[in-house]
Order: sequence, then C-alpha cells, then structure tokens
Amino acid sequence: MLIVLSPAKSLDFDTVVKSRTVTTPHFLDEAAELIAIARTYKPEQLADLMGISPALAQLNVQRFADWQVQATPLNSKQAVFAFNGDVYEGLNAASLTASQLKYLQNHVRILSGLYGLLRPFDALQAYRLEMGTRLNNVHGKNLYAFWGDKISLLLSDVIQQQKSKNLVNLASDEYFKAVKPALLGAPVISPVFKDWKNGQYKIISFYAKRARGLMAKYSAQHAIRKVEDLKAFSEEGYTYCEEESTKLSWVFRRKIED
Repeated sequence: MLIVLSPAKSLDFDTVVKSRTVTTPHFLDEAAELIAIARTYKPEQLADLMGISPALAQLNVQRFADWQVQATPLNSKQAVFAFNGDVYEGLNAASLTASQLKYLQNHVRILSGLYGLLRPFDALQAYRLEMGTRLNNVHGKNLYAFWGDKISLLLSDVIQQQKSKNLVNLASDEYFKAVKPALLGAPVISPVFKDWKNGQYKIISFYAKRARGLMAKYSAQHAIRKVEDLKAFSEEGYTYCEEESTKLSWVFRRKIED
C-alpha cells in the first residue's frame, strides 16, 4: 500500500528534530529548472502570479534566490518535519517511533509543485510553489504541463517495487490532478472525511485535512500493508460508513455532539 499526501504552505524550519536520516529528492534537476524560472519574477510579479501579499512575495523571491541544488543541514529539513499545515498536525511525525517513521518513508509520498514527489525524509529547502500555479515553462503554461507523466511514472515504479496493490489518495484535488491514475498500475482508493454540521454530514476543509494526516499516522502506527485494514480507522471519532462508500471512494463520518 502506498499513500500520497499534499504538502503544506506553512513551514517550520525552527523546531529541532531528533532524526538525522536525510534522503535526496528524486527530481532535483527538475526542481532546479523551476527555480531558474521562478528567479525571473520580480516581487510584484510573483505576488500577482501566486495571489499572495507583497511581504510573502518578497519572502519567496528570497527563498528562490537562496535555493541550492545541494541541500545542507543549514538550509534544509526533512519534508515530513518541515511541512506545518493541518495535514501535518494530524500526522504529528515527531510523535512517531523510529520504526513508524521508517514505515512513512517506505509507504508515504508527498506531492510537490517544486519537487514533484518527495519521500518524508527528503531534504526540503524553504519554498512556496503550489501545484496549481500557472508558471510558464517549456512544457506548457502550468506545473501540470511541466510535470506531465513524470510523477505518475515514478509512483508506478514505487508501486511495482513494493508490490503494492493500491494507492491511497490522501491528497487534495489540486495536487492529485498531477497524478494520472491510468499510469499507476494499481487502483486508487480515495478516503473522504465528513463531519456532522447543520443537520447533515459534509466535508469541512480544516477537519478533512487533519483527518488525512491522522490516517497516515494511523497507518504508520499499525504498520498497515493491506488497504482493507484502513476501514478500521477510528481516530478522533471517525468511523467507516459502508452504505455511503463505493469501491474506490471510502467515506468516514464523525458526529460530535454540541
């Protein structure tokens, strides 16, 4: 079983982590190519391209300028510890044991606009480049065109090497659009997390993102190899809803009393 996650906009390069394991991203040449393009943008152009504030644009201009092909302990951090959004708060990698972190490294991949596909312990340098960014490049007008089949083919290689029978999609729609399921050679299971609100179950973004991280954490804690075992996921009150699920879309619901 292989799991894919989205990255996070927020980053934490300050908190010290105990693990010294660091690996190298697969698509470094491609990342360098994107960095070279991004460096041609002035702060005001970057703000317009990304829809961000002038201050954030200036920060990311500096990040692109500082980025190096060869990461160092001073300018990088393992991806699973550097990302700091809702998904990663649910995952809480710092709370996992060495064997559980090894499971993440083997069974989790993180989609990235800059790096394409990351393993949890790949060295990450600070950046912001969302997959949906319309960054013109030699392959087309956006990052989906830039990455083409590369991400899918690498995922397929990992799936075949591990003899995985399923890919579990815990990524957002924006990021999973970079994956072409037909190229994977394995069915894609997409968990959906719903919370009770105003008399009905619905997807609430904040909770759904956190639940994706919780499911990745649950998988590591239980060393899950068979995708069917994910149906027992019950963290923070979620339960599998068979009547609302389909073969490839698994619904987990939670009802918290006011």
